[in-house]
Amino acid sequence: MISWLDYFRELNIWSMMLRVFFAMLAGGVIGFERERKGRPAGFRTYILVALGAALTVMLSQYLNAMFDGPWSQISGELGIRTDVSRLGAQVINGVGFLGAGTIIVTGRREVKGLTTAAGLWASACMGLAIGAGFYECMAVSFLLIIICMKFLPYIENAIMSKAVNMNIYLEVDNIENLSCVISFLKRDDILLYDVDIDKEQHEHISQINALLSVRLPIRLQHTELLAALSTLEGVITIEEV
Repeated sequence: MISWLDYFRELNIWSMMLRVFFAMLAGGVIGFERERKGRPAGFRTYILVALGAALTVMLSQYLNAMFDGPWSQISGELGIRTDVSRLGAQVINGVGFLGAGTIIVTGRREVKGLTTAAGLWASACMGLAIGAGFYECMAVSFLLIIICMKFLPYIENAIMSKAVNMNIYLEVDNIENLSCVISFLKRDDILLYDVDIDKEQHEHISQINALLSVRLPIRLQHTELLAALSTLEGVITIEEV
């Protein structure tokens, strides 16, 4: 093991400064990627989560060192026992309230914020590794988190564009035009296995919102179907969700 790395695993002023710096840097880079996409949790949120997690682990290590050292006599008299993993475990559980706040269900029955919530949780775990001085784990996890958020969406979109199952959200002028859309789908040998119509609309609004779940023939691309449906009469908005 490299001697300088062992030095920075110890709990001293230089190692603590390095851990805080790494936590802010890694959390900030991940948060910046989310910020650019307009996600609820961005640059500052990720920095604070990673920094707080790192500080929590260092606090656990500090308390353990103090109870085993200068405070050993007092802790023995009071019967105090410490577990350095307890505070870290509470961070992993507690960060859930931040993740839950980023997950929303839109009016189009689309769930948003799952990736941001998972990123916050992963950022907290990464901060715990940084706070513990586990620099190798921090480097690998940081790289993988960046790859997941930055590059895997392209692969995911390519796979989803060729999937046979598809959810389509559309807005049409009236129920008759919705029937025309359904008839069009059936003519193209598309299996329509669920239609969810928004029933909570006001009486003065004639527009119909619906979510269609379909199964496509293997030869048909998602973009081709959306383009064809958008040309139908009465279709106001259409998109894949």
